[in-house]
Amino acid sequence: MKQPNIDPPKAGRPAHRLATGIRDRLKRFIQVEASSGVVLLATAILALLWANSPWAASYERLWHTPITIGFGAIASKESIHFWINDGLMTVFFLLVGLEIRREAHEGELSDWKRAALPIAAALGGMVAPAVIYLLFNREPPLRRGWGIPMATDIAFAVGVLTLLGRRVSPALRILLLALAVIDDVGAIIVIALFYSGGISAEWLLVATGGVVGLLLFQRAGVRHSVAYILPGSILWFGLLRAGIHPTIAGVIIGLLTPTRSIGRLQAALHPWVAFGIMPLFALANAGVALNGAHPGGANLTLTLGVILGLVFGKPMGILLATFAVVKMRLCTLPDGINWRGVFVVGCVAGIGFTMAVFIGGLAFAESSTSLTTSKLAVLVASMLAGVLALGVGSVLLPKAGAGE
Repeated sequence: MKQPNIDPPKAGRPAHRLATGIRDRLKRFIQVEASSGVVLLATAILALLWANSPWAASYERLWHTPITIGFGAIASKESIHFWINDGLMTVFFLLVGLEIRREAHEGELSDWKRAALPIAAALGGMVAPAVIYLLFNREPPLRRGWGIPMATDIAFAVGVLTLLGRRVSPALRILLLALAVIDDVGAIIVIALFYSGGISAEWLLVATGGVVGLLLFQRAGVRHSVAYILPGSILWFGLLRAGIHPTIAGVIIGLLTPTRSIGRLQAALHPWVAFGIMPLFALANAGVALNGAHPGGANLTLTLGVILGLVFGKPMGILLATFAVVKMRLCTLPDGINWRGVFVVGCVAGIGFTMAVFIGGLAFAESSTSLTTSKLAVLVASMLAGVLALGVGSVLLPKAGAGE
């Protein structure tokens, strides 16, 4: 009797296709983020030039132009600046939530042994900058800014690593991406707990109704994304009126998204966020009028806290925390990563533009001088961190990019 023709490699093909798909998505993600970093930098420079040009008044006037969205009792009349920072940035946070969900399902956070290293690195990179900031700023008015130097801007960070070329191993890029995702989780928790107002129980129930609506739509098998705008809007509006920053709605929606839909949504949203929302955020927020910033005098400690926190606190915290967990044998350095590479990632993580400026706007909403000074400090710190990362990476990383 003729034996059936069995092709052994077929048994491993689904796993191979999954690994290839993950690798391809990671490659596309890095490419988009690297390109986005260039656009983000150009937009930030444009905003800075505009805010310090003879047309500076038009810059301020544009972002304070009021726009009404909604109708009747649920209408909101706010400035363009508000709709960008609190409205469009919700989509940015949705993408963050999707990335967290994906990493927890199939990425670096899906297994404790793999997750221990980036979790430790991220925590060290958040705690050390905050401590440095608080050492310089103990008075209540400036103390609120402790969350500013905690954040990493993934677009700029990936852009700097791209400039280092083949010196950077794939494992090192993955470590940075995983670290940045956890860093975003930390920033989201900080915003929710420390930069939200008094909580209104009634409006929190409205927000909960939005969450219930999202879950019911999923249970009913509704697959069209447009249908989720209604419960998502209810969640956003409920959080806004409840006193919780409404961009958290994006994270909640991302975390509730079924795993089967994550890739499709990420592919659809990522270009819009990278080349539309983030540059628009930079244009609306990076326009620091230099004559309104006072980095010295009473704000010297604010300036030093942000700059030293990002430039020195980030690499120091990441390196020390990583060293600690490895020495305690909770994890090991993956193949392709050594201590020099960890230090370079720490330097790159000191680039904290988007989230740092965002938190600064929440911390110093009542003080225009402190807000302007914090933005300038973030810009200077991010530039210094980028230059430091390029210099250190060129010296410490091998030309072959083997991560030896």
